[in-house]
Amino acid sequence: MAGSHSHESHAVAGPGGVMTDEVGVITGDVTVRTEICDDRVHVQIQYTGAEEWYTLTGTPLPLEGRTERGARAAIMRAVRKGLPEGLRAGQLH
Repeated sequence: MAGSHSHESHAVAGPGGVMTDEVGVITGDVTVRTEICDDRVHVQIQYTGAEEWYTLTGTPLPLEGRTERGARAAIMRAVRKGLPEGLRAGQLH
């Protein structure tokens, strides 16, 4: 994405895994890529070490006044807790 800021982090997906648009729920060790562009957070996720990236269901989301660092931290907390139905703005706290 032109003009975006990208960051990758590793985590273990929480109970129920993480819902993706393309393949449904993924579980276990994952790599999460967040990209901030035009005040929106785009999130992709992959099995750590895999080549394929999948869109986290419910994203992109607006930053809603958060800093980029704050948004990334909230997304990682949510992934570690599990997102079997995807992510909703209200879950980022």
